[in-house]
Amino acid sequence: MKRPTITDVAQTAGVSVATVDRVLNARLPVREETARRVFAAAEKIGFHATNIIRQRMLADLPIYNLGFILRKERHAFYQVFAEKLEAAALAMKDRRLNVQVQYARSGEPAELAELLLGMKGKVHAIGATGPDHHDVTSAVSLLRSSGIPTFSLLSDFAQGVREAYLGANNMKVGRTAAWMISRLSHTPGKVLLLLGGHRFHGHSLRETGFRAYMREYAPDFEVMDALITLETRRLTYELVMDTISKHQDLVGIYCIGGGMEGVIEALREGNRSEKIVCLVNELTPESRQALLERRISGVLQTPLPELCADLIATMVHTIEHGMAETPGQRFLPAHLWVPESL
Repeated sequence: MKRPTITDVAQTAGVSVATVDRVLNARLPVREETARRVFAAAEKIGFHATNIIRQRMLADLPIYNLGFILRKERHAFYQVFAEKLEAAALAMKDRRLNVQVQYARSGEPAELAELLLGMKGKVHAIGATGPDHHDVTSAVSLLRSSGIPTFSLLSDFAQGVREAYLGANNMKVGRTAAWMISRLSHTPGKVLLLLGGHRFHGHSLRETGFRAYMREYAPDFEVMDALITLETRRLTYELVMDTISKHQDLVGIYCIGGGMEGVIEALREGNRSEKIVCLVNELTPESRQALLERRISGVLQTPLPELCADLIATMVHTIEHGMAETPGQRFLPAHLWVPESL
């Protein structure tokens, strides 16, 4: 194919070649709206100097460094999370946002606290997901006193000192899961809850919501003591296989935290998966395939594009206008996927 030229950019943008030249080489001032049209046209047709135009446009814009701490670097969900954060930062055209993503290797509070403090002096604001613990609260408090706001994501932590929580209303997510299991089960029976760990505030809220719904609307079901998976595939697999073998009246499984891959593996190997209603969180290639195979009944998904866009905008607003006197919460409704909605 013919390589796009300045003339092609001008025709696509509906401006003169001279205007494109001014934007590209910063010869004379060009209105911001016109520059954006030129950039959009260059990006659309694959003009070779698109990045140069973008740099010209961003030259006089405020620059902010945003730090993010996620978990499980190799997990599909967190890979997508990082991609959506980058996309949301790029979508903010009137600021230059540099995104720095780090990954915690464990669920230990000390590691999260260390990663948080390691960003001090390097970023203007931080977003993180992880366990709730006094070590984490102390780190967030120190960052706040240094003028760096911290936002908790997915699972809340450091309430009272963090700037805001962004994610699903975990109590409602738990109640939704309970409603589905009680409705989809052919008969009442035992239900297994799988927690990633007791220190994840979001997991505790989901368990609370689940149990509250069952007590009120489905008392014939027996919600068993929650098992801790440490969000690992192998341990989750072993716990599910052991539970299935011991409890013939098991009718439901809700994997509240990570480790759903182990649940799916156990249900594939077991001979009772068609009698067990199973719900997991987050739509990944593996959970999507399990839905299509009807190994699991539903997936509750965090709306990452909306969360990331809201988070980036909120971080920039906080940097420019200061931290809130009263830390708040921003709830986004979880998406529900069932086999027929894929």
